[in-house]
Amino acid sequence: MSIQSGSEIQLFNGKNLDSWLARGGNEKHEWRVVGAVAPSPENPKLFVTEPGEGVFYNGPTGRTADLYTAHQHGDCELHIEFVVPTGSNSGVYFMGRYEIQILDSWGETELKSGTCGGVYARWIDGKSVGGNPPRVNASKPPGEWQTYDVIFRAPRFDASGNKISNAVFEKVIWNGQVVHENVEVDGHTRAAMLEDEAALGPLMLQGDHGSVAYRNVILRPLG
Repeated sequence: MSIQSGSEIQLFNGKNLDSWLARGGNEKHEWRVVGAVAPSPENPKLFVTEPGEGVFYNGPTGRTADLYTAHQHGDCELHIEFVVPTGSNSGVYFMGRYEIQILDSWGETELKSGTCGGVYARWIDGKSVGGNPPRVNASKPPGEWQTYDVIFRAPRFDASGNKISNAVFEKVIWNGQVVHENVEVDGHTRAAMLEDEAALGPLMLQGDHGSVAYRNVILRPLG
């Protein structure tokens, strides 16, 4: 595939969430823009915040609607920074369908698709199917910012709309370490927002599994 980079798209402007939507049309979602987050000294599973700009998080309880972009992407490079407190869980869903897991996996030695950095499994007939664990555990301790840098290729379709190739995580770099290369995903992963497959879709961030914060969400389309 010939790859040409397009202009970077700042999916989060640092000031507000006007270019994001809440899953299910939930207008009362708890996502908020703040200046900084840190694990609460009273409850390490939650965040305390400082006022300001540059960071967005999923509210004081860590349980709210998933958030997704108005922007629709296909082939892309994505840089995203995230932080979780103790025991927390989220995920980055490419095209609203294919998840790279976010989890407090500090110190974990048995790596699974549900480990932070994993390509999450599918859910078929009440069973977990497939998925790919990260090659290594590159996790930082709870409360420290982490990064994903991902090259993603969307599925391909013929003129009749039939899928002719799967979505592929061509490379996933987690905190500077390559944890996946050329991992195909043959359908939407568990808890996806969209269950069909298409050439375009939004970026979705999971908001209902525990406290999480994000910053510097930068997408570069690939041609």
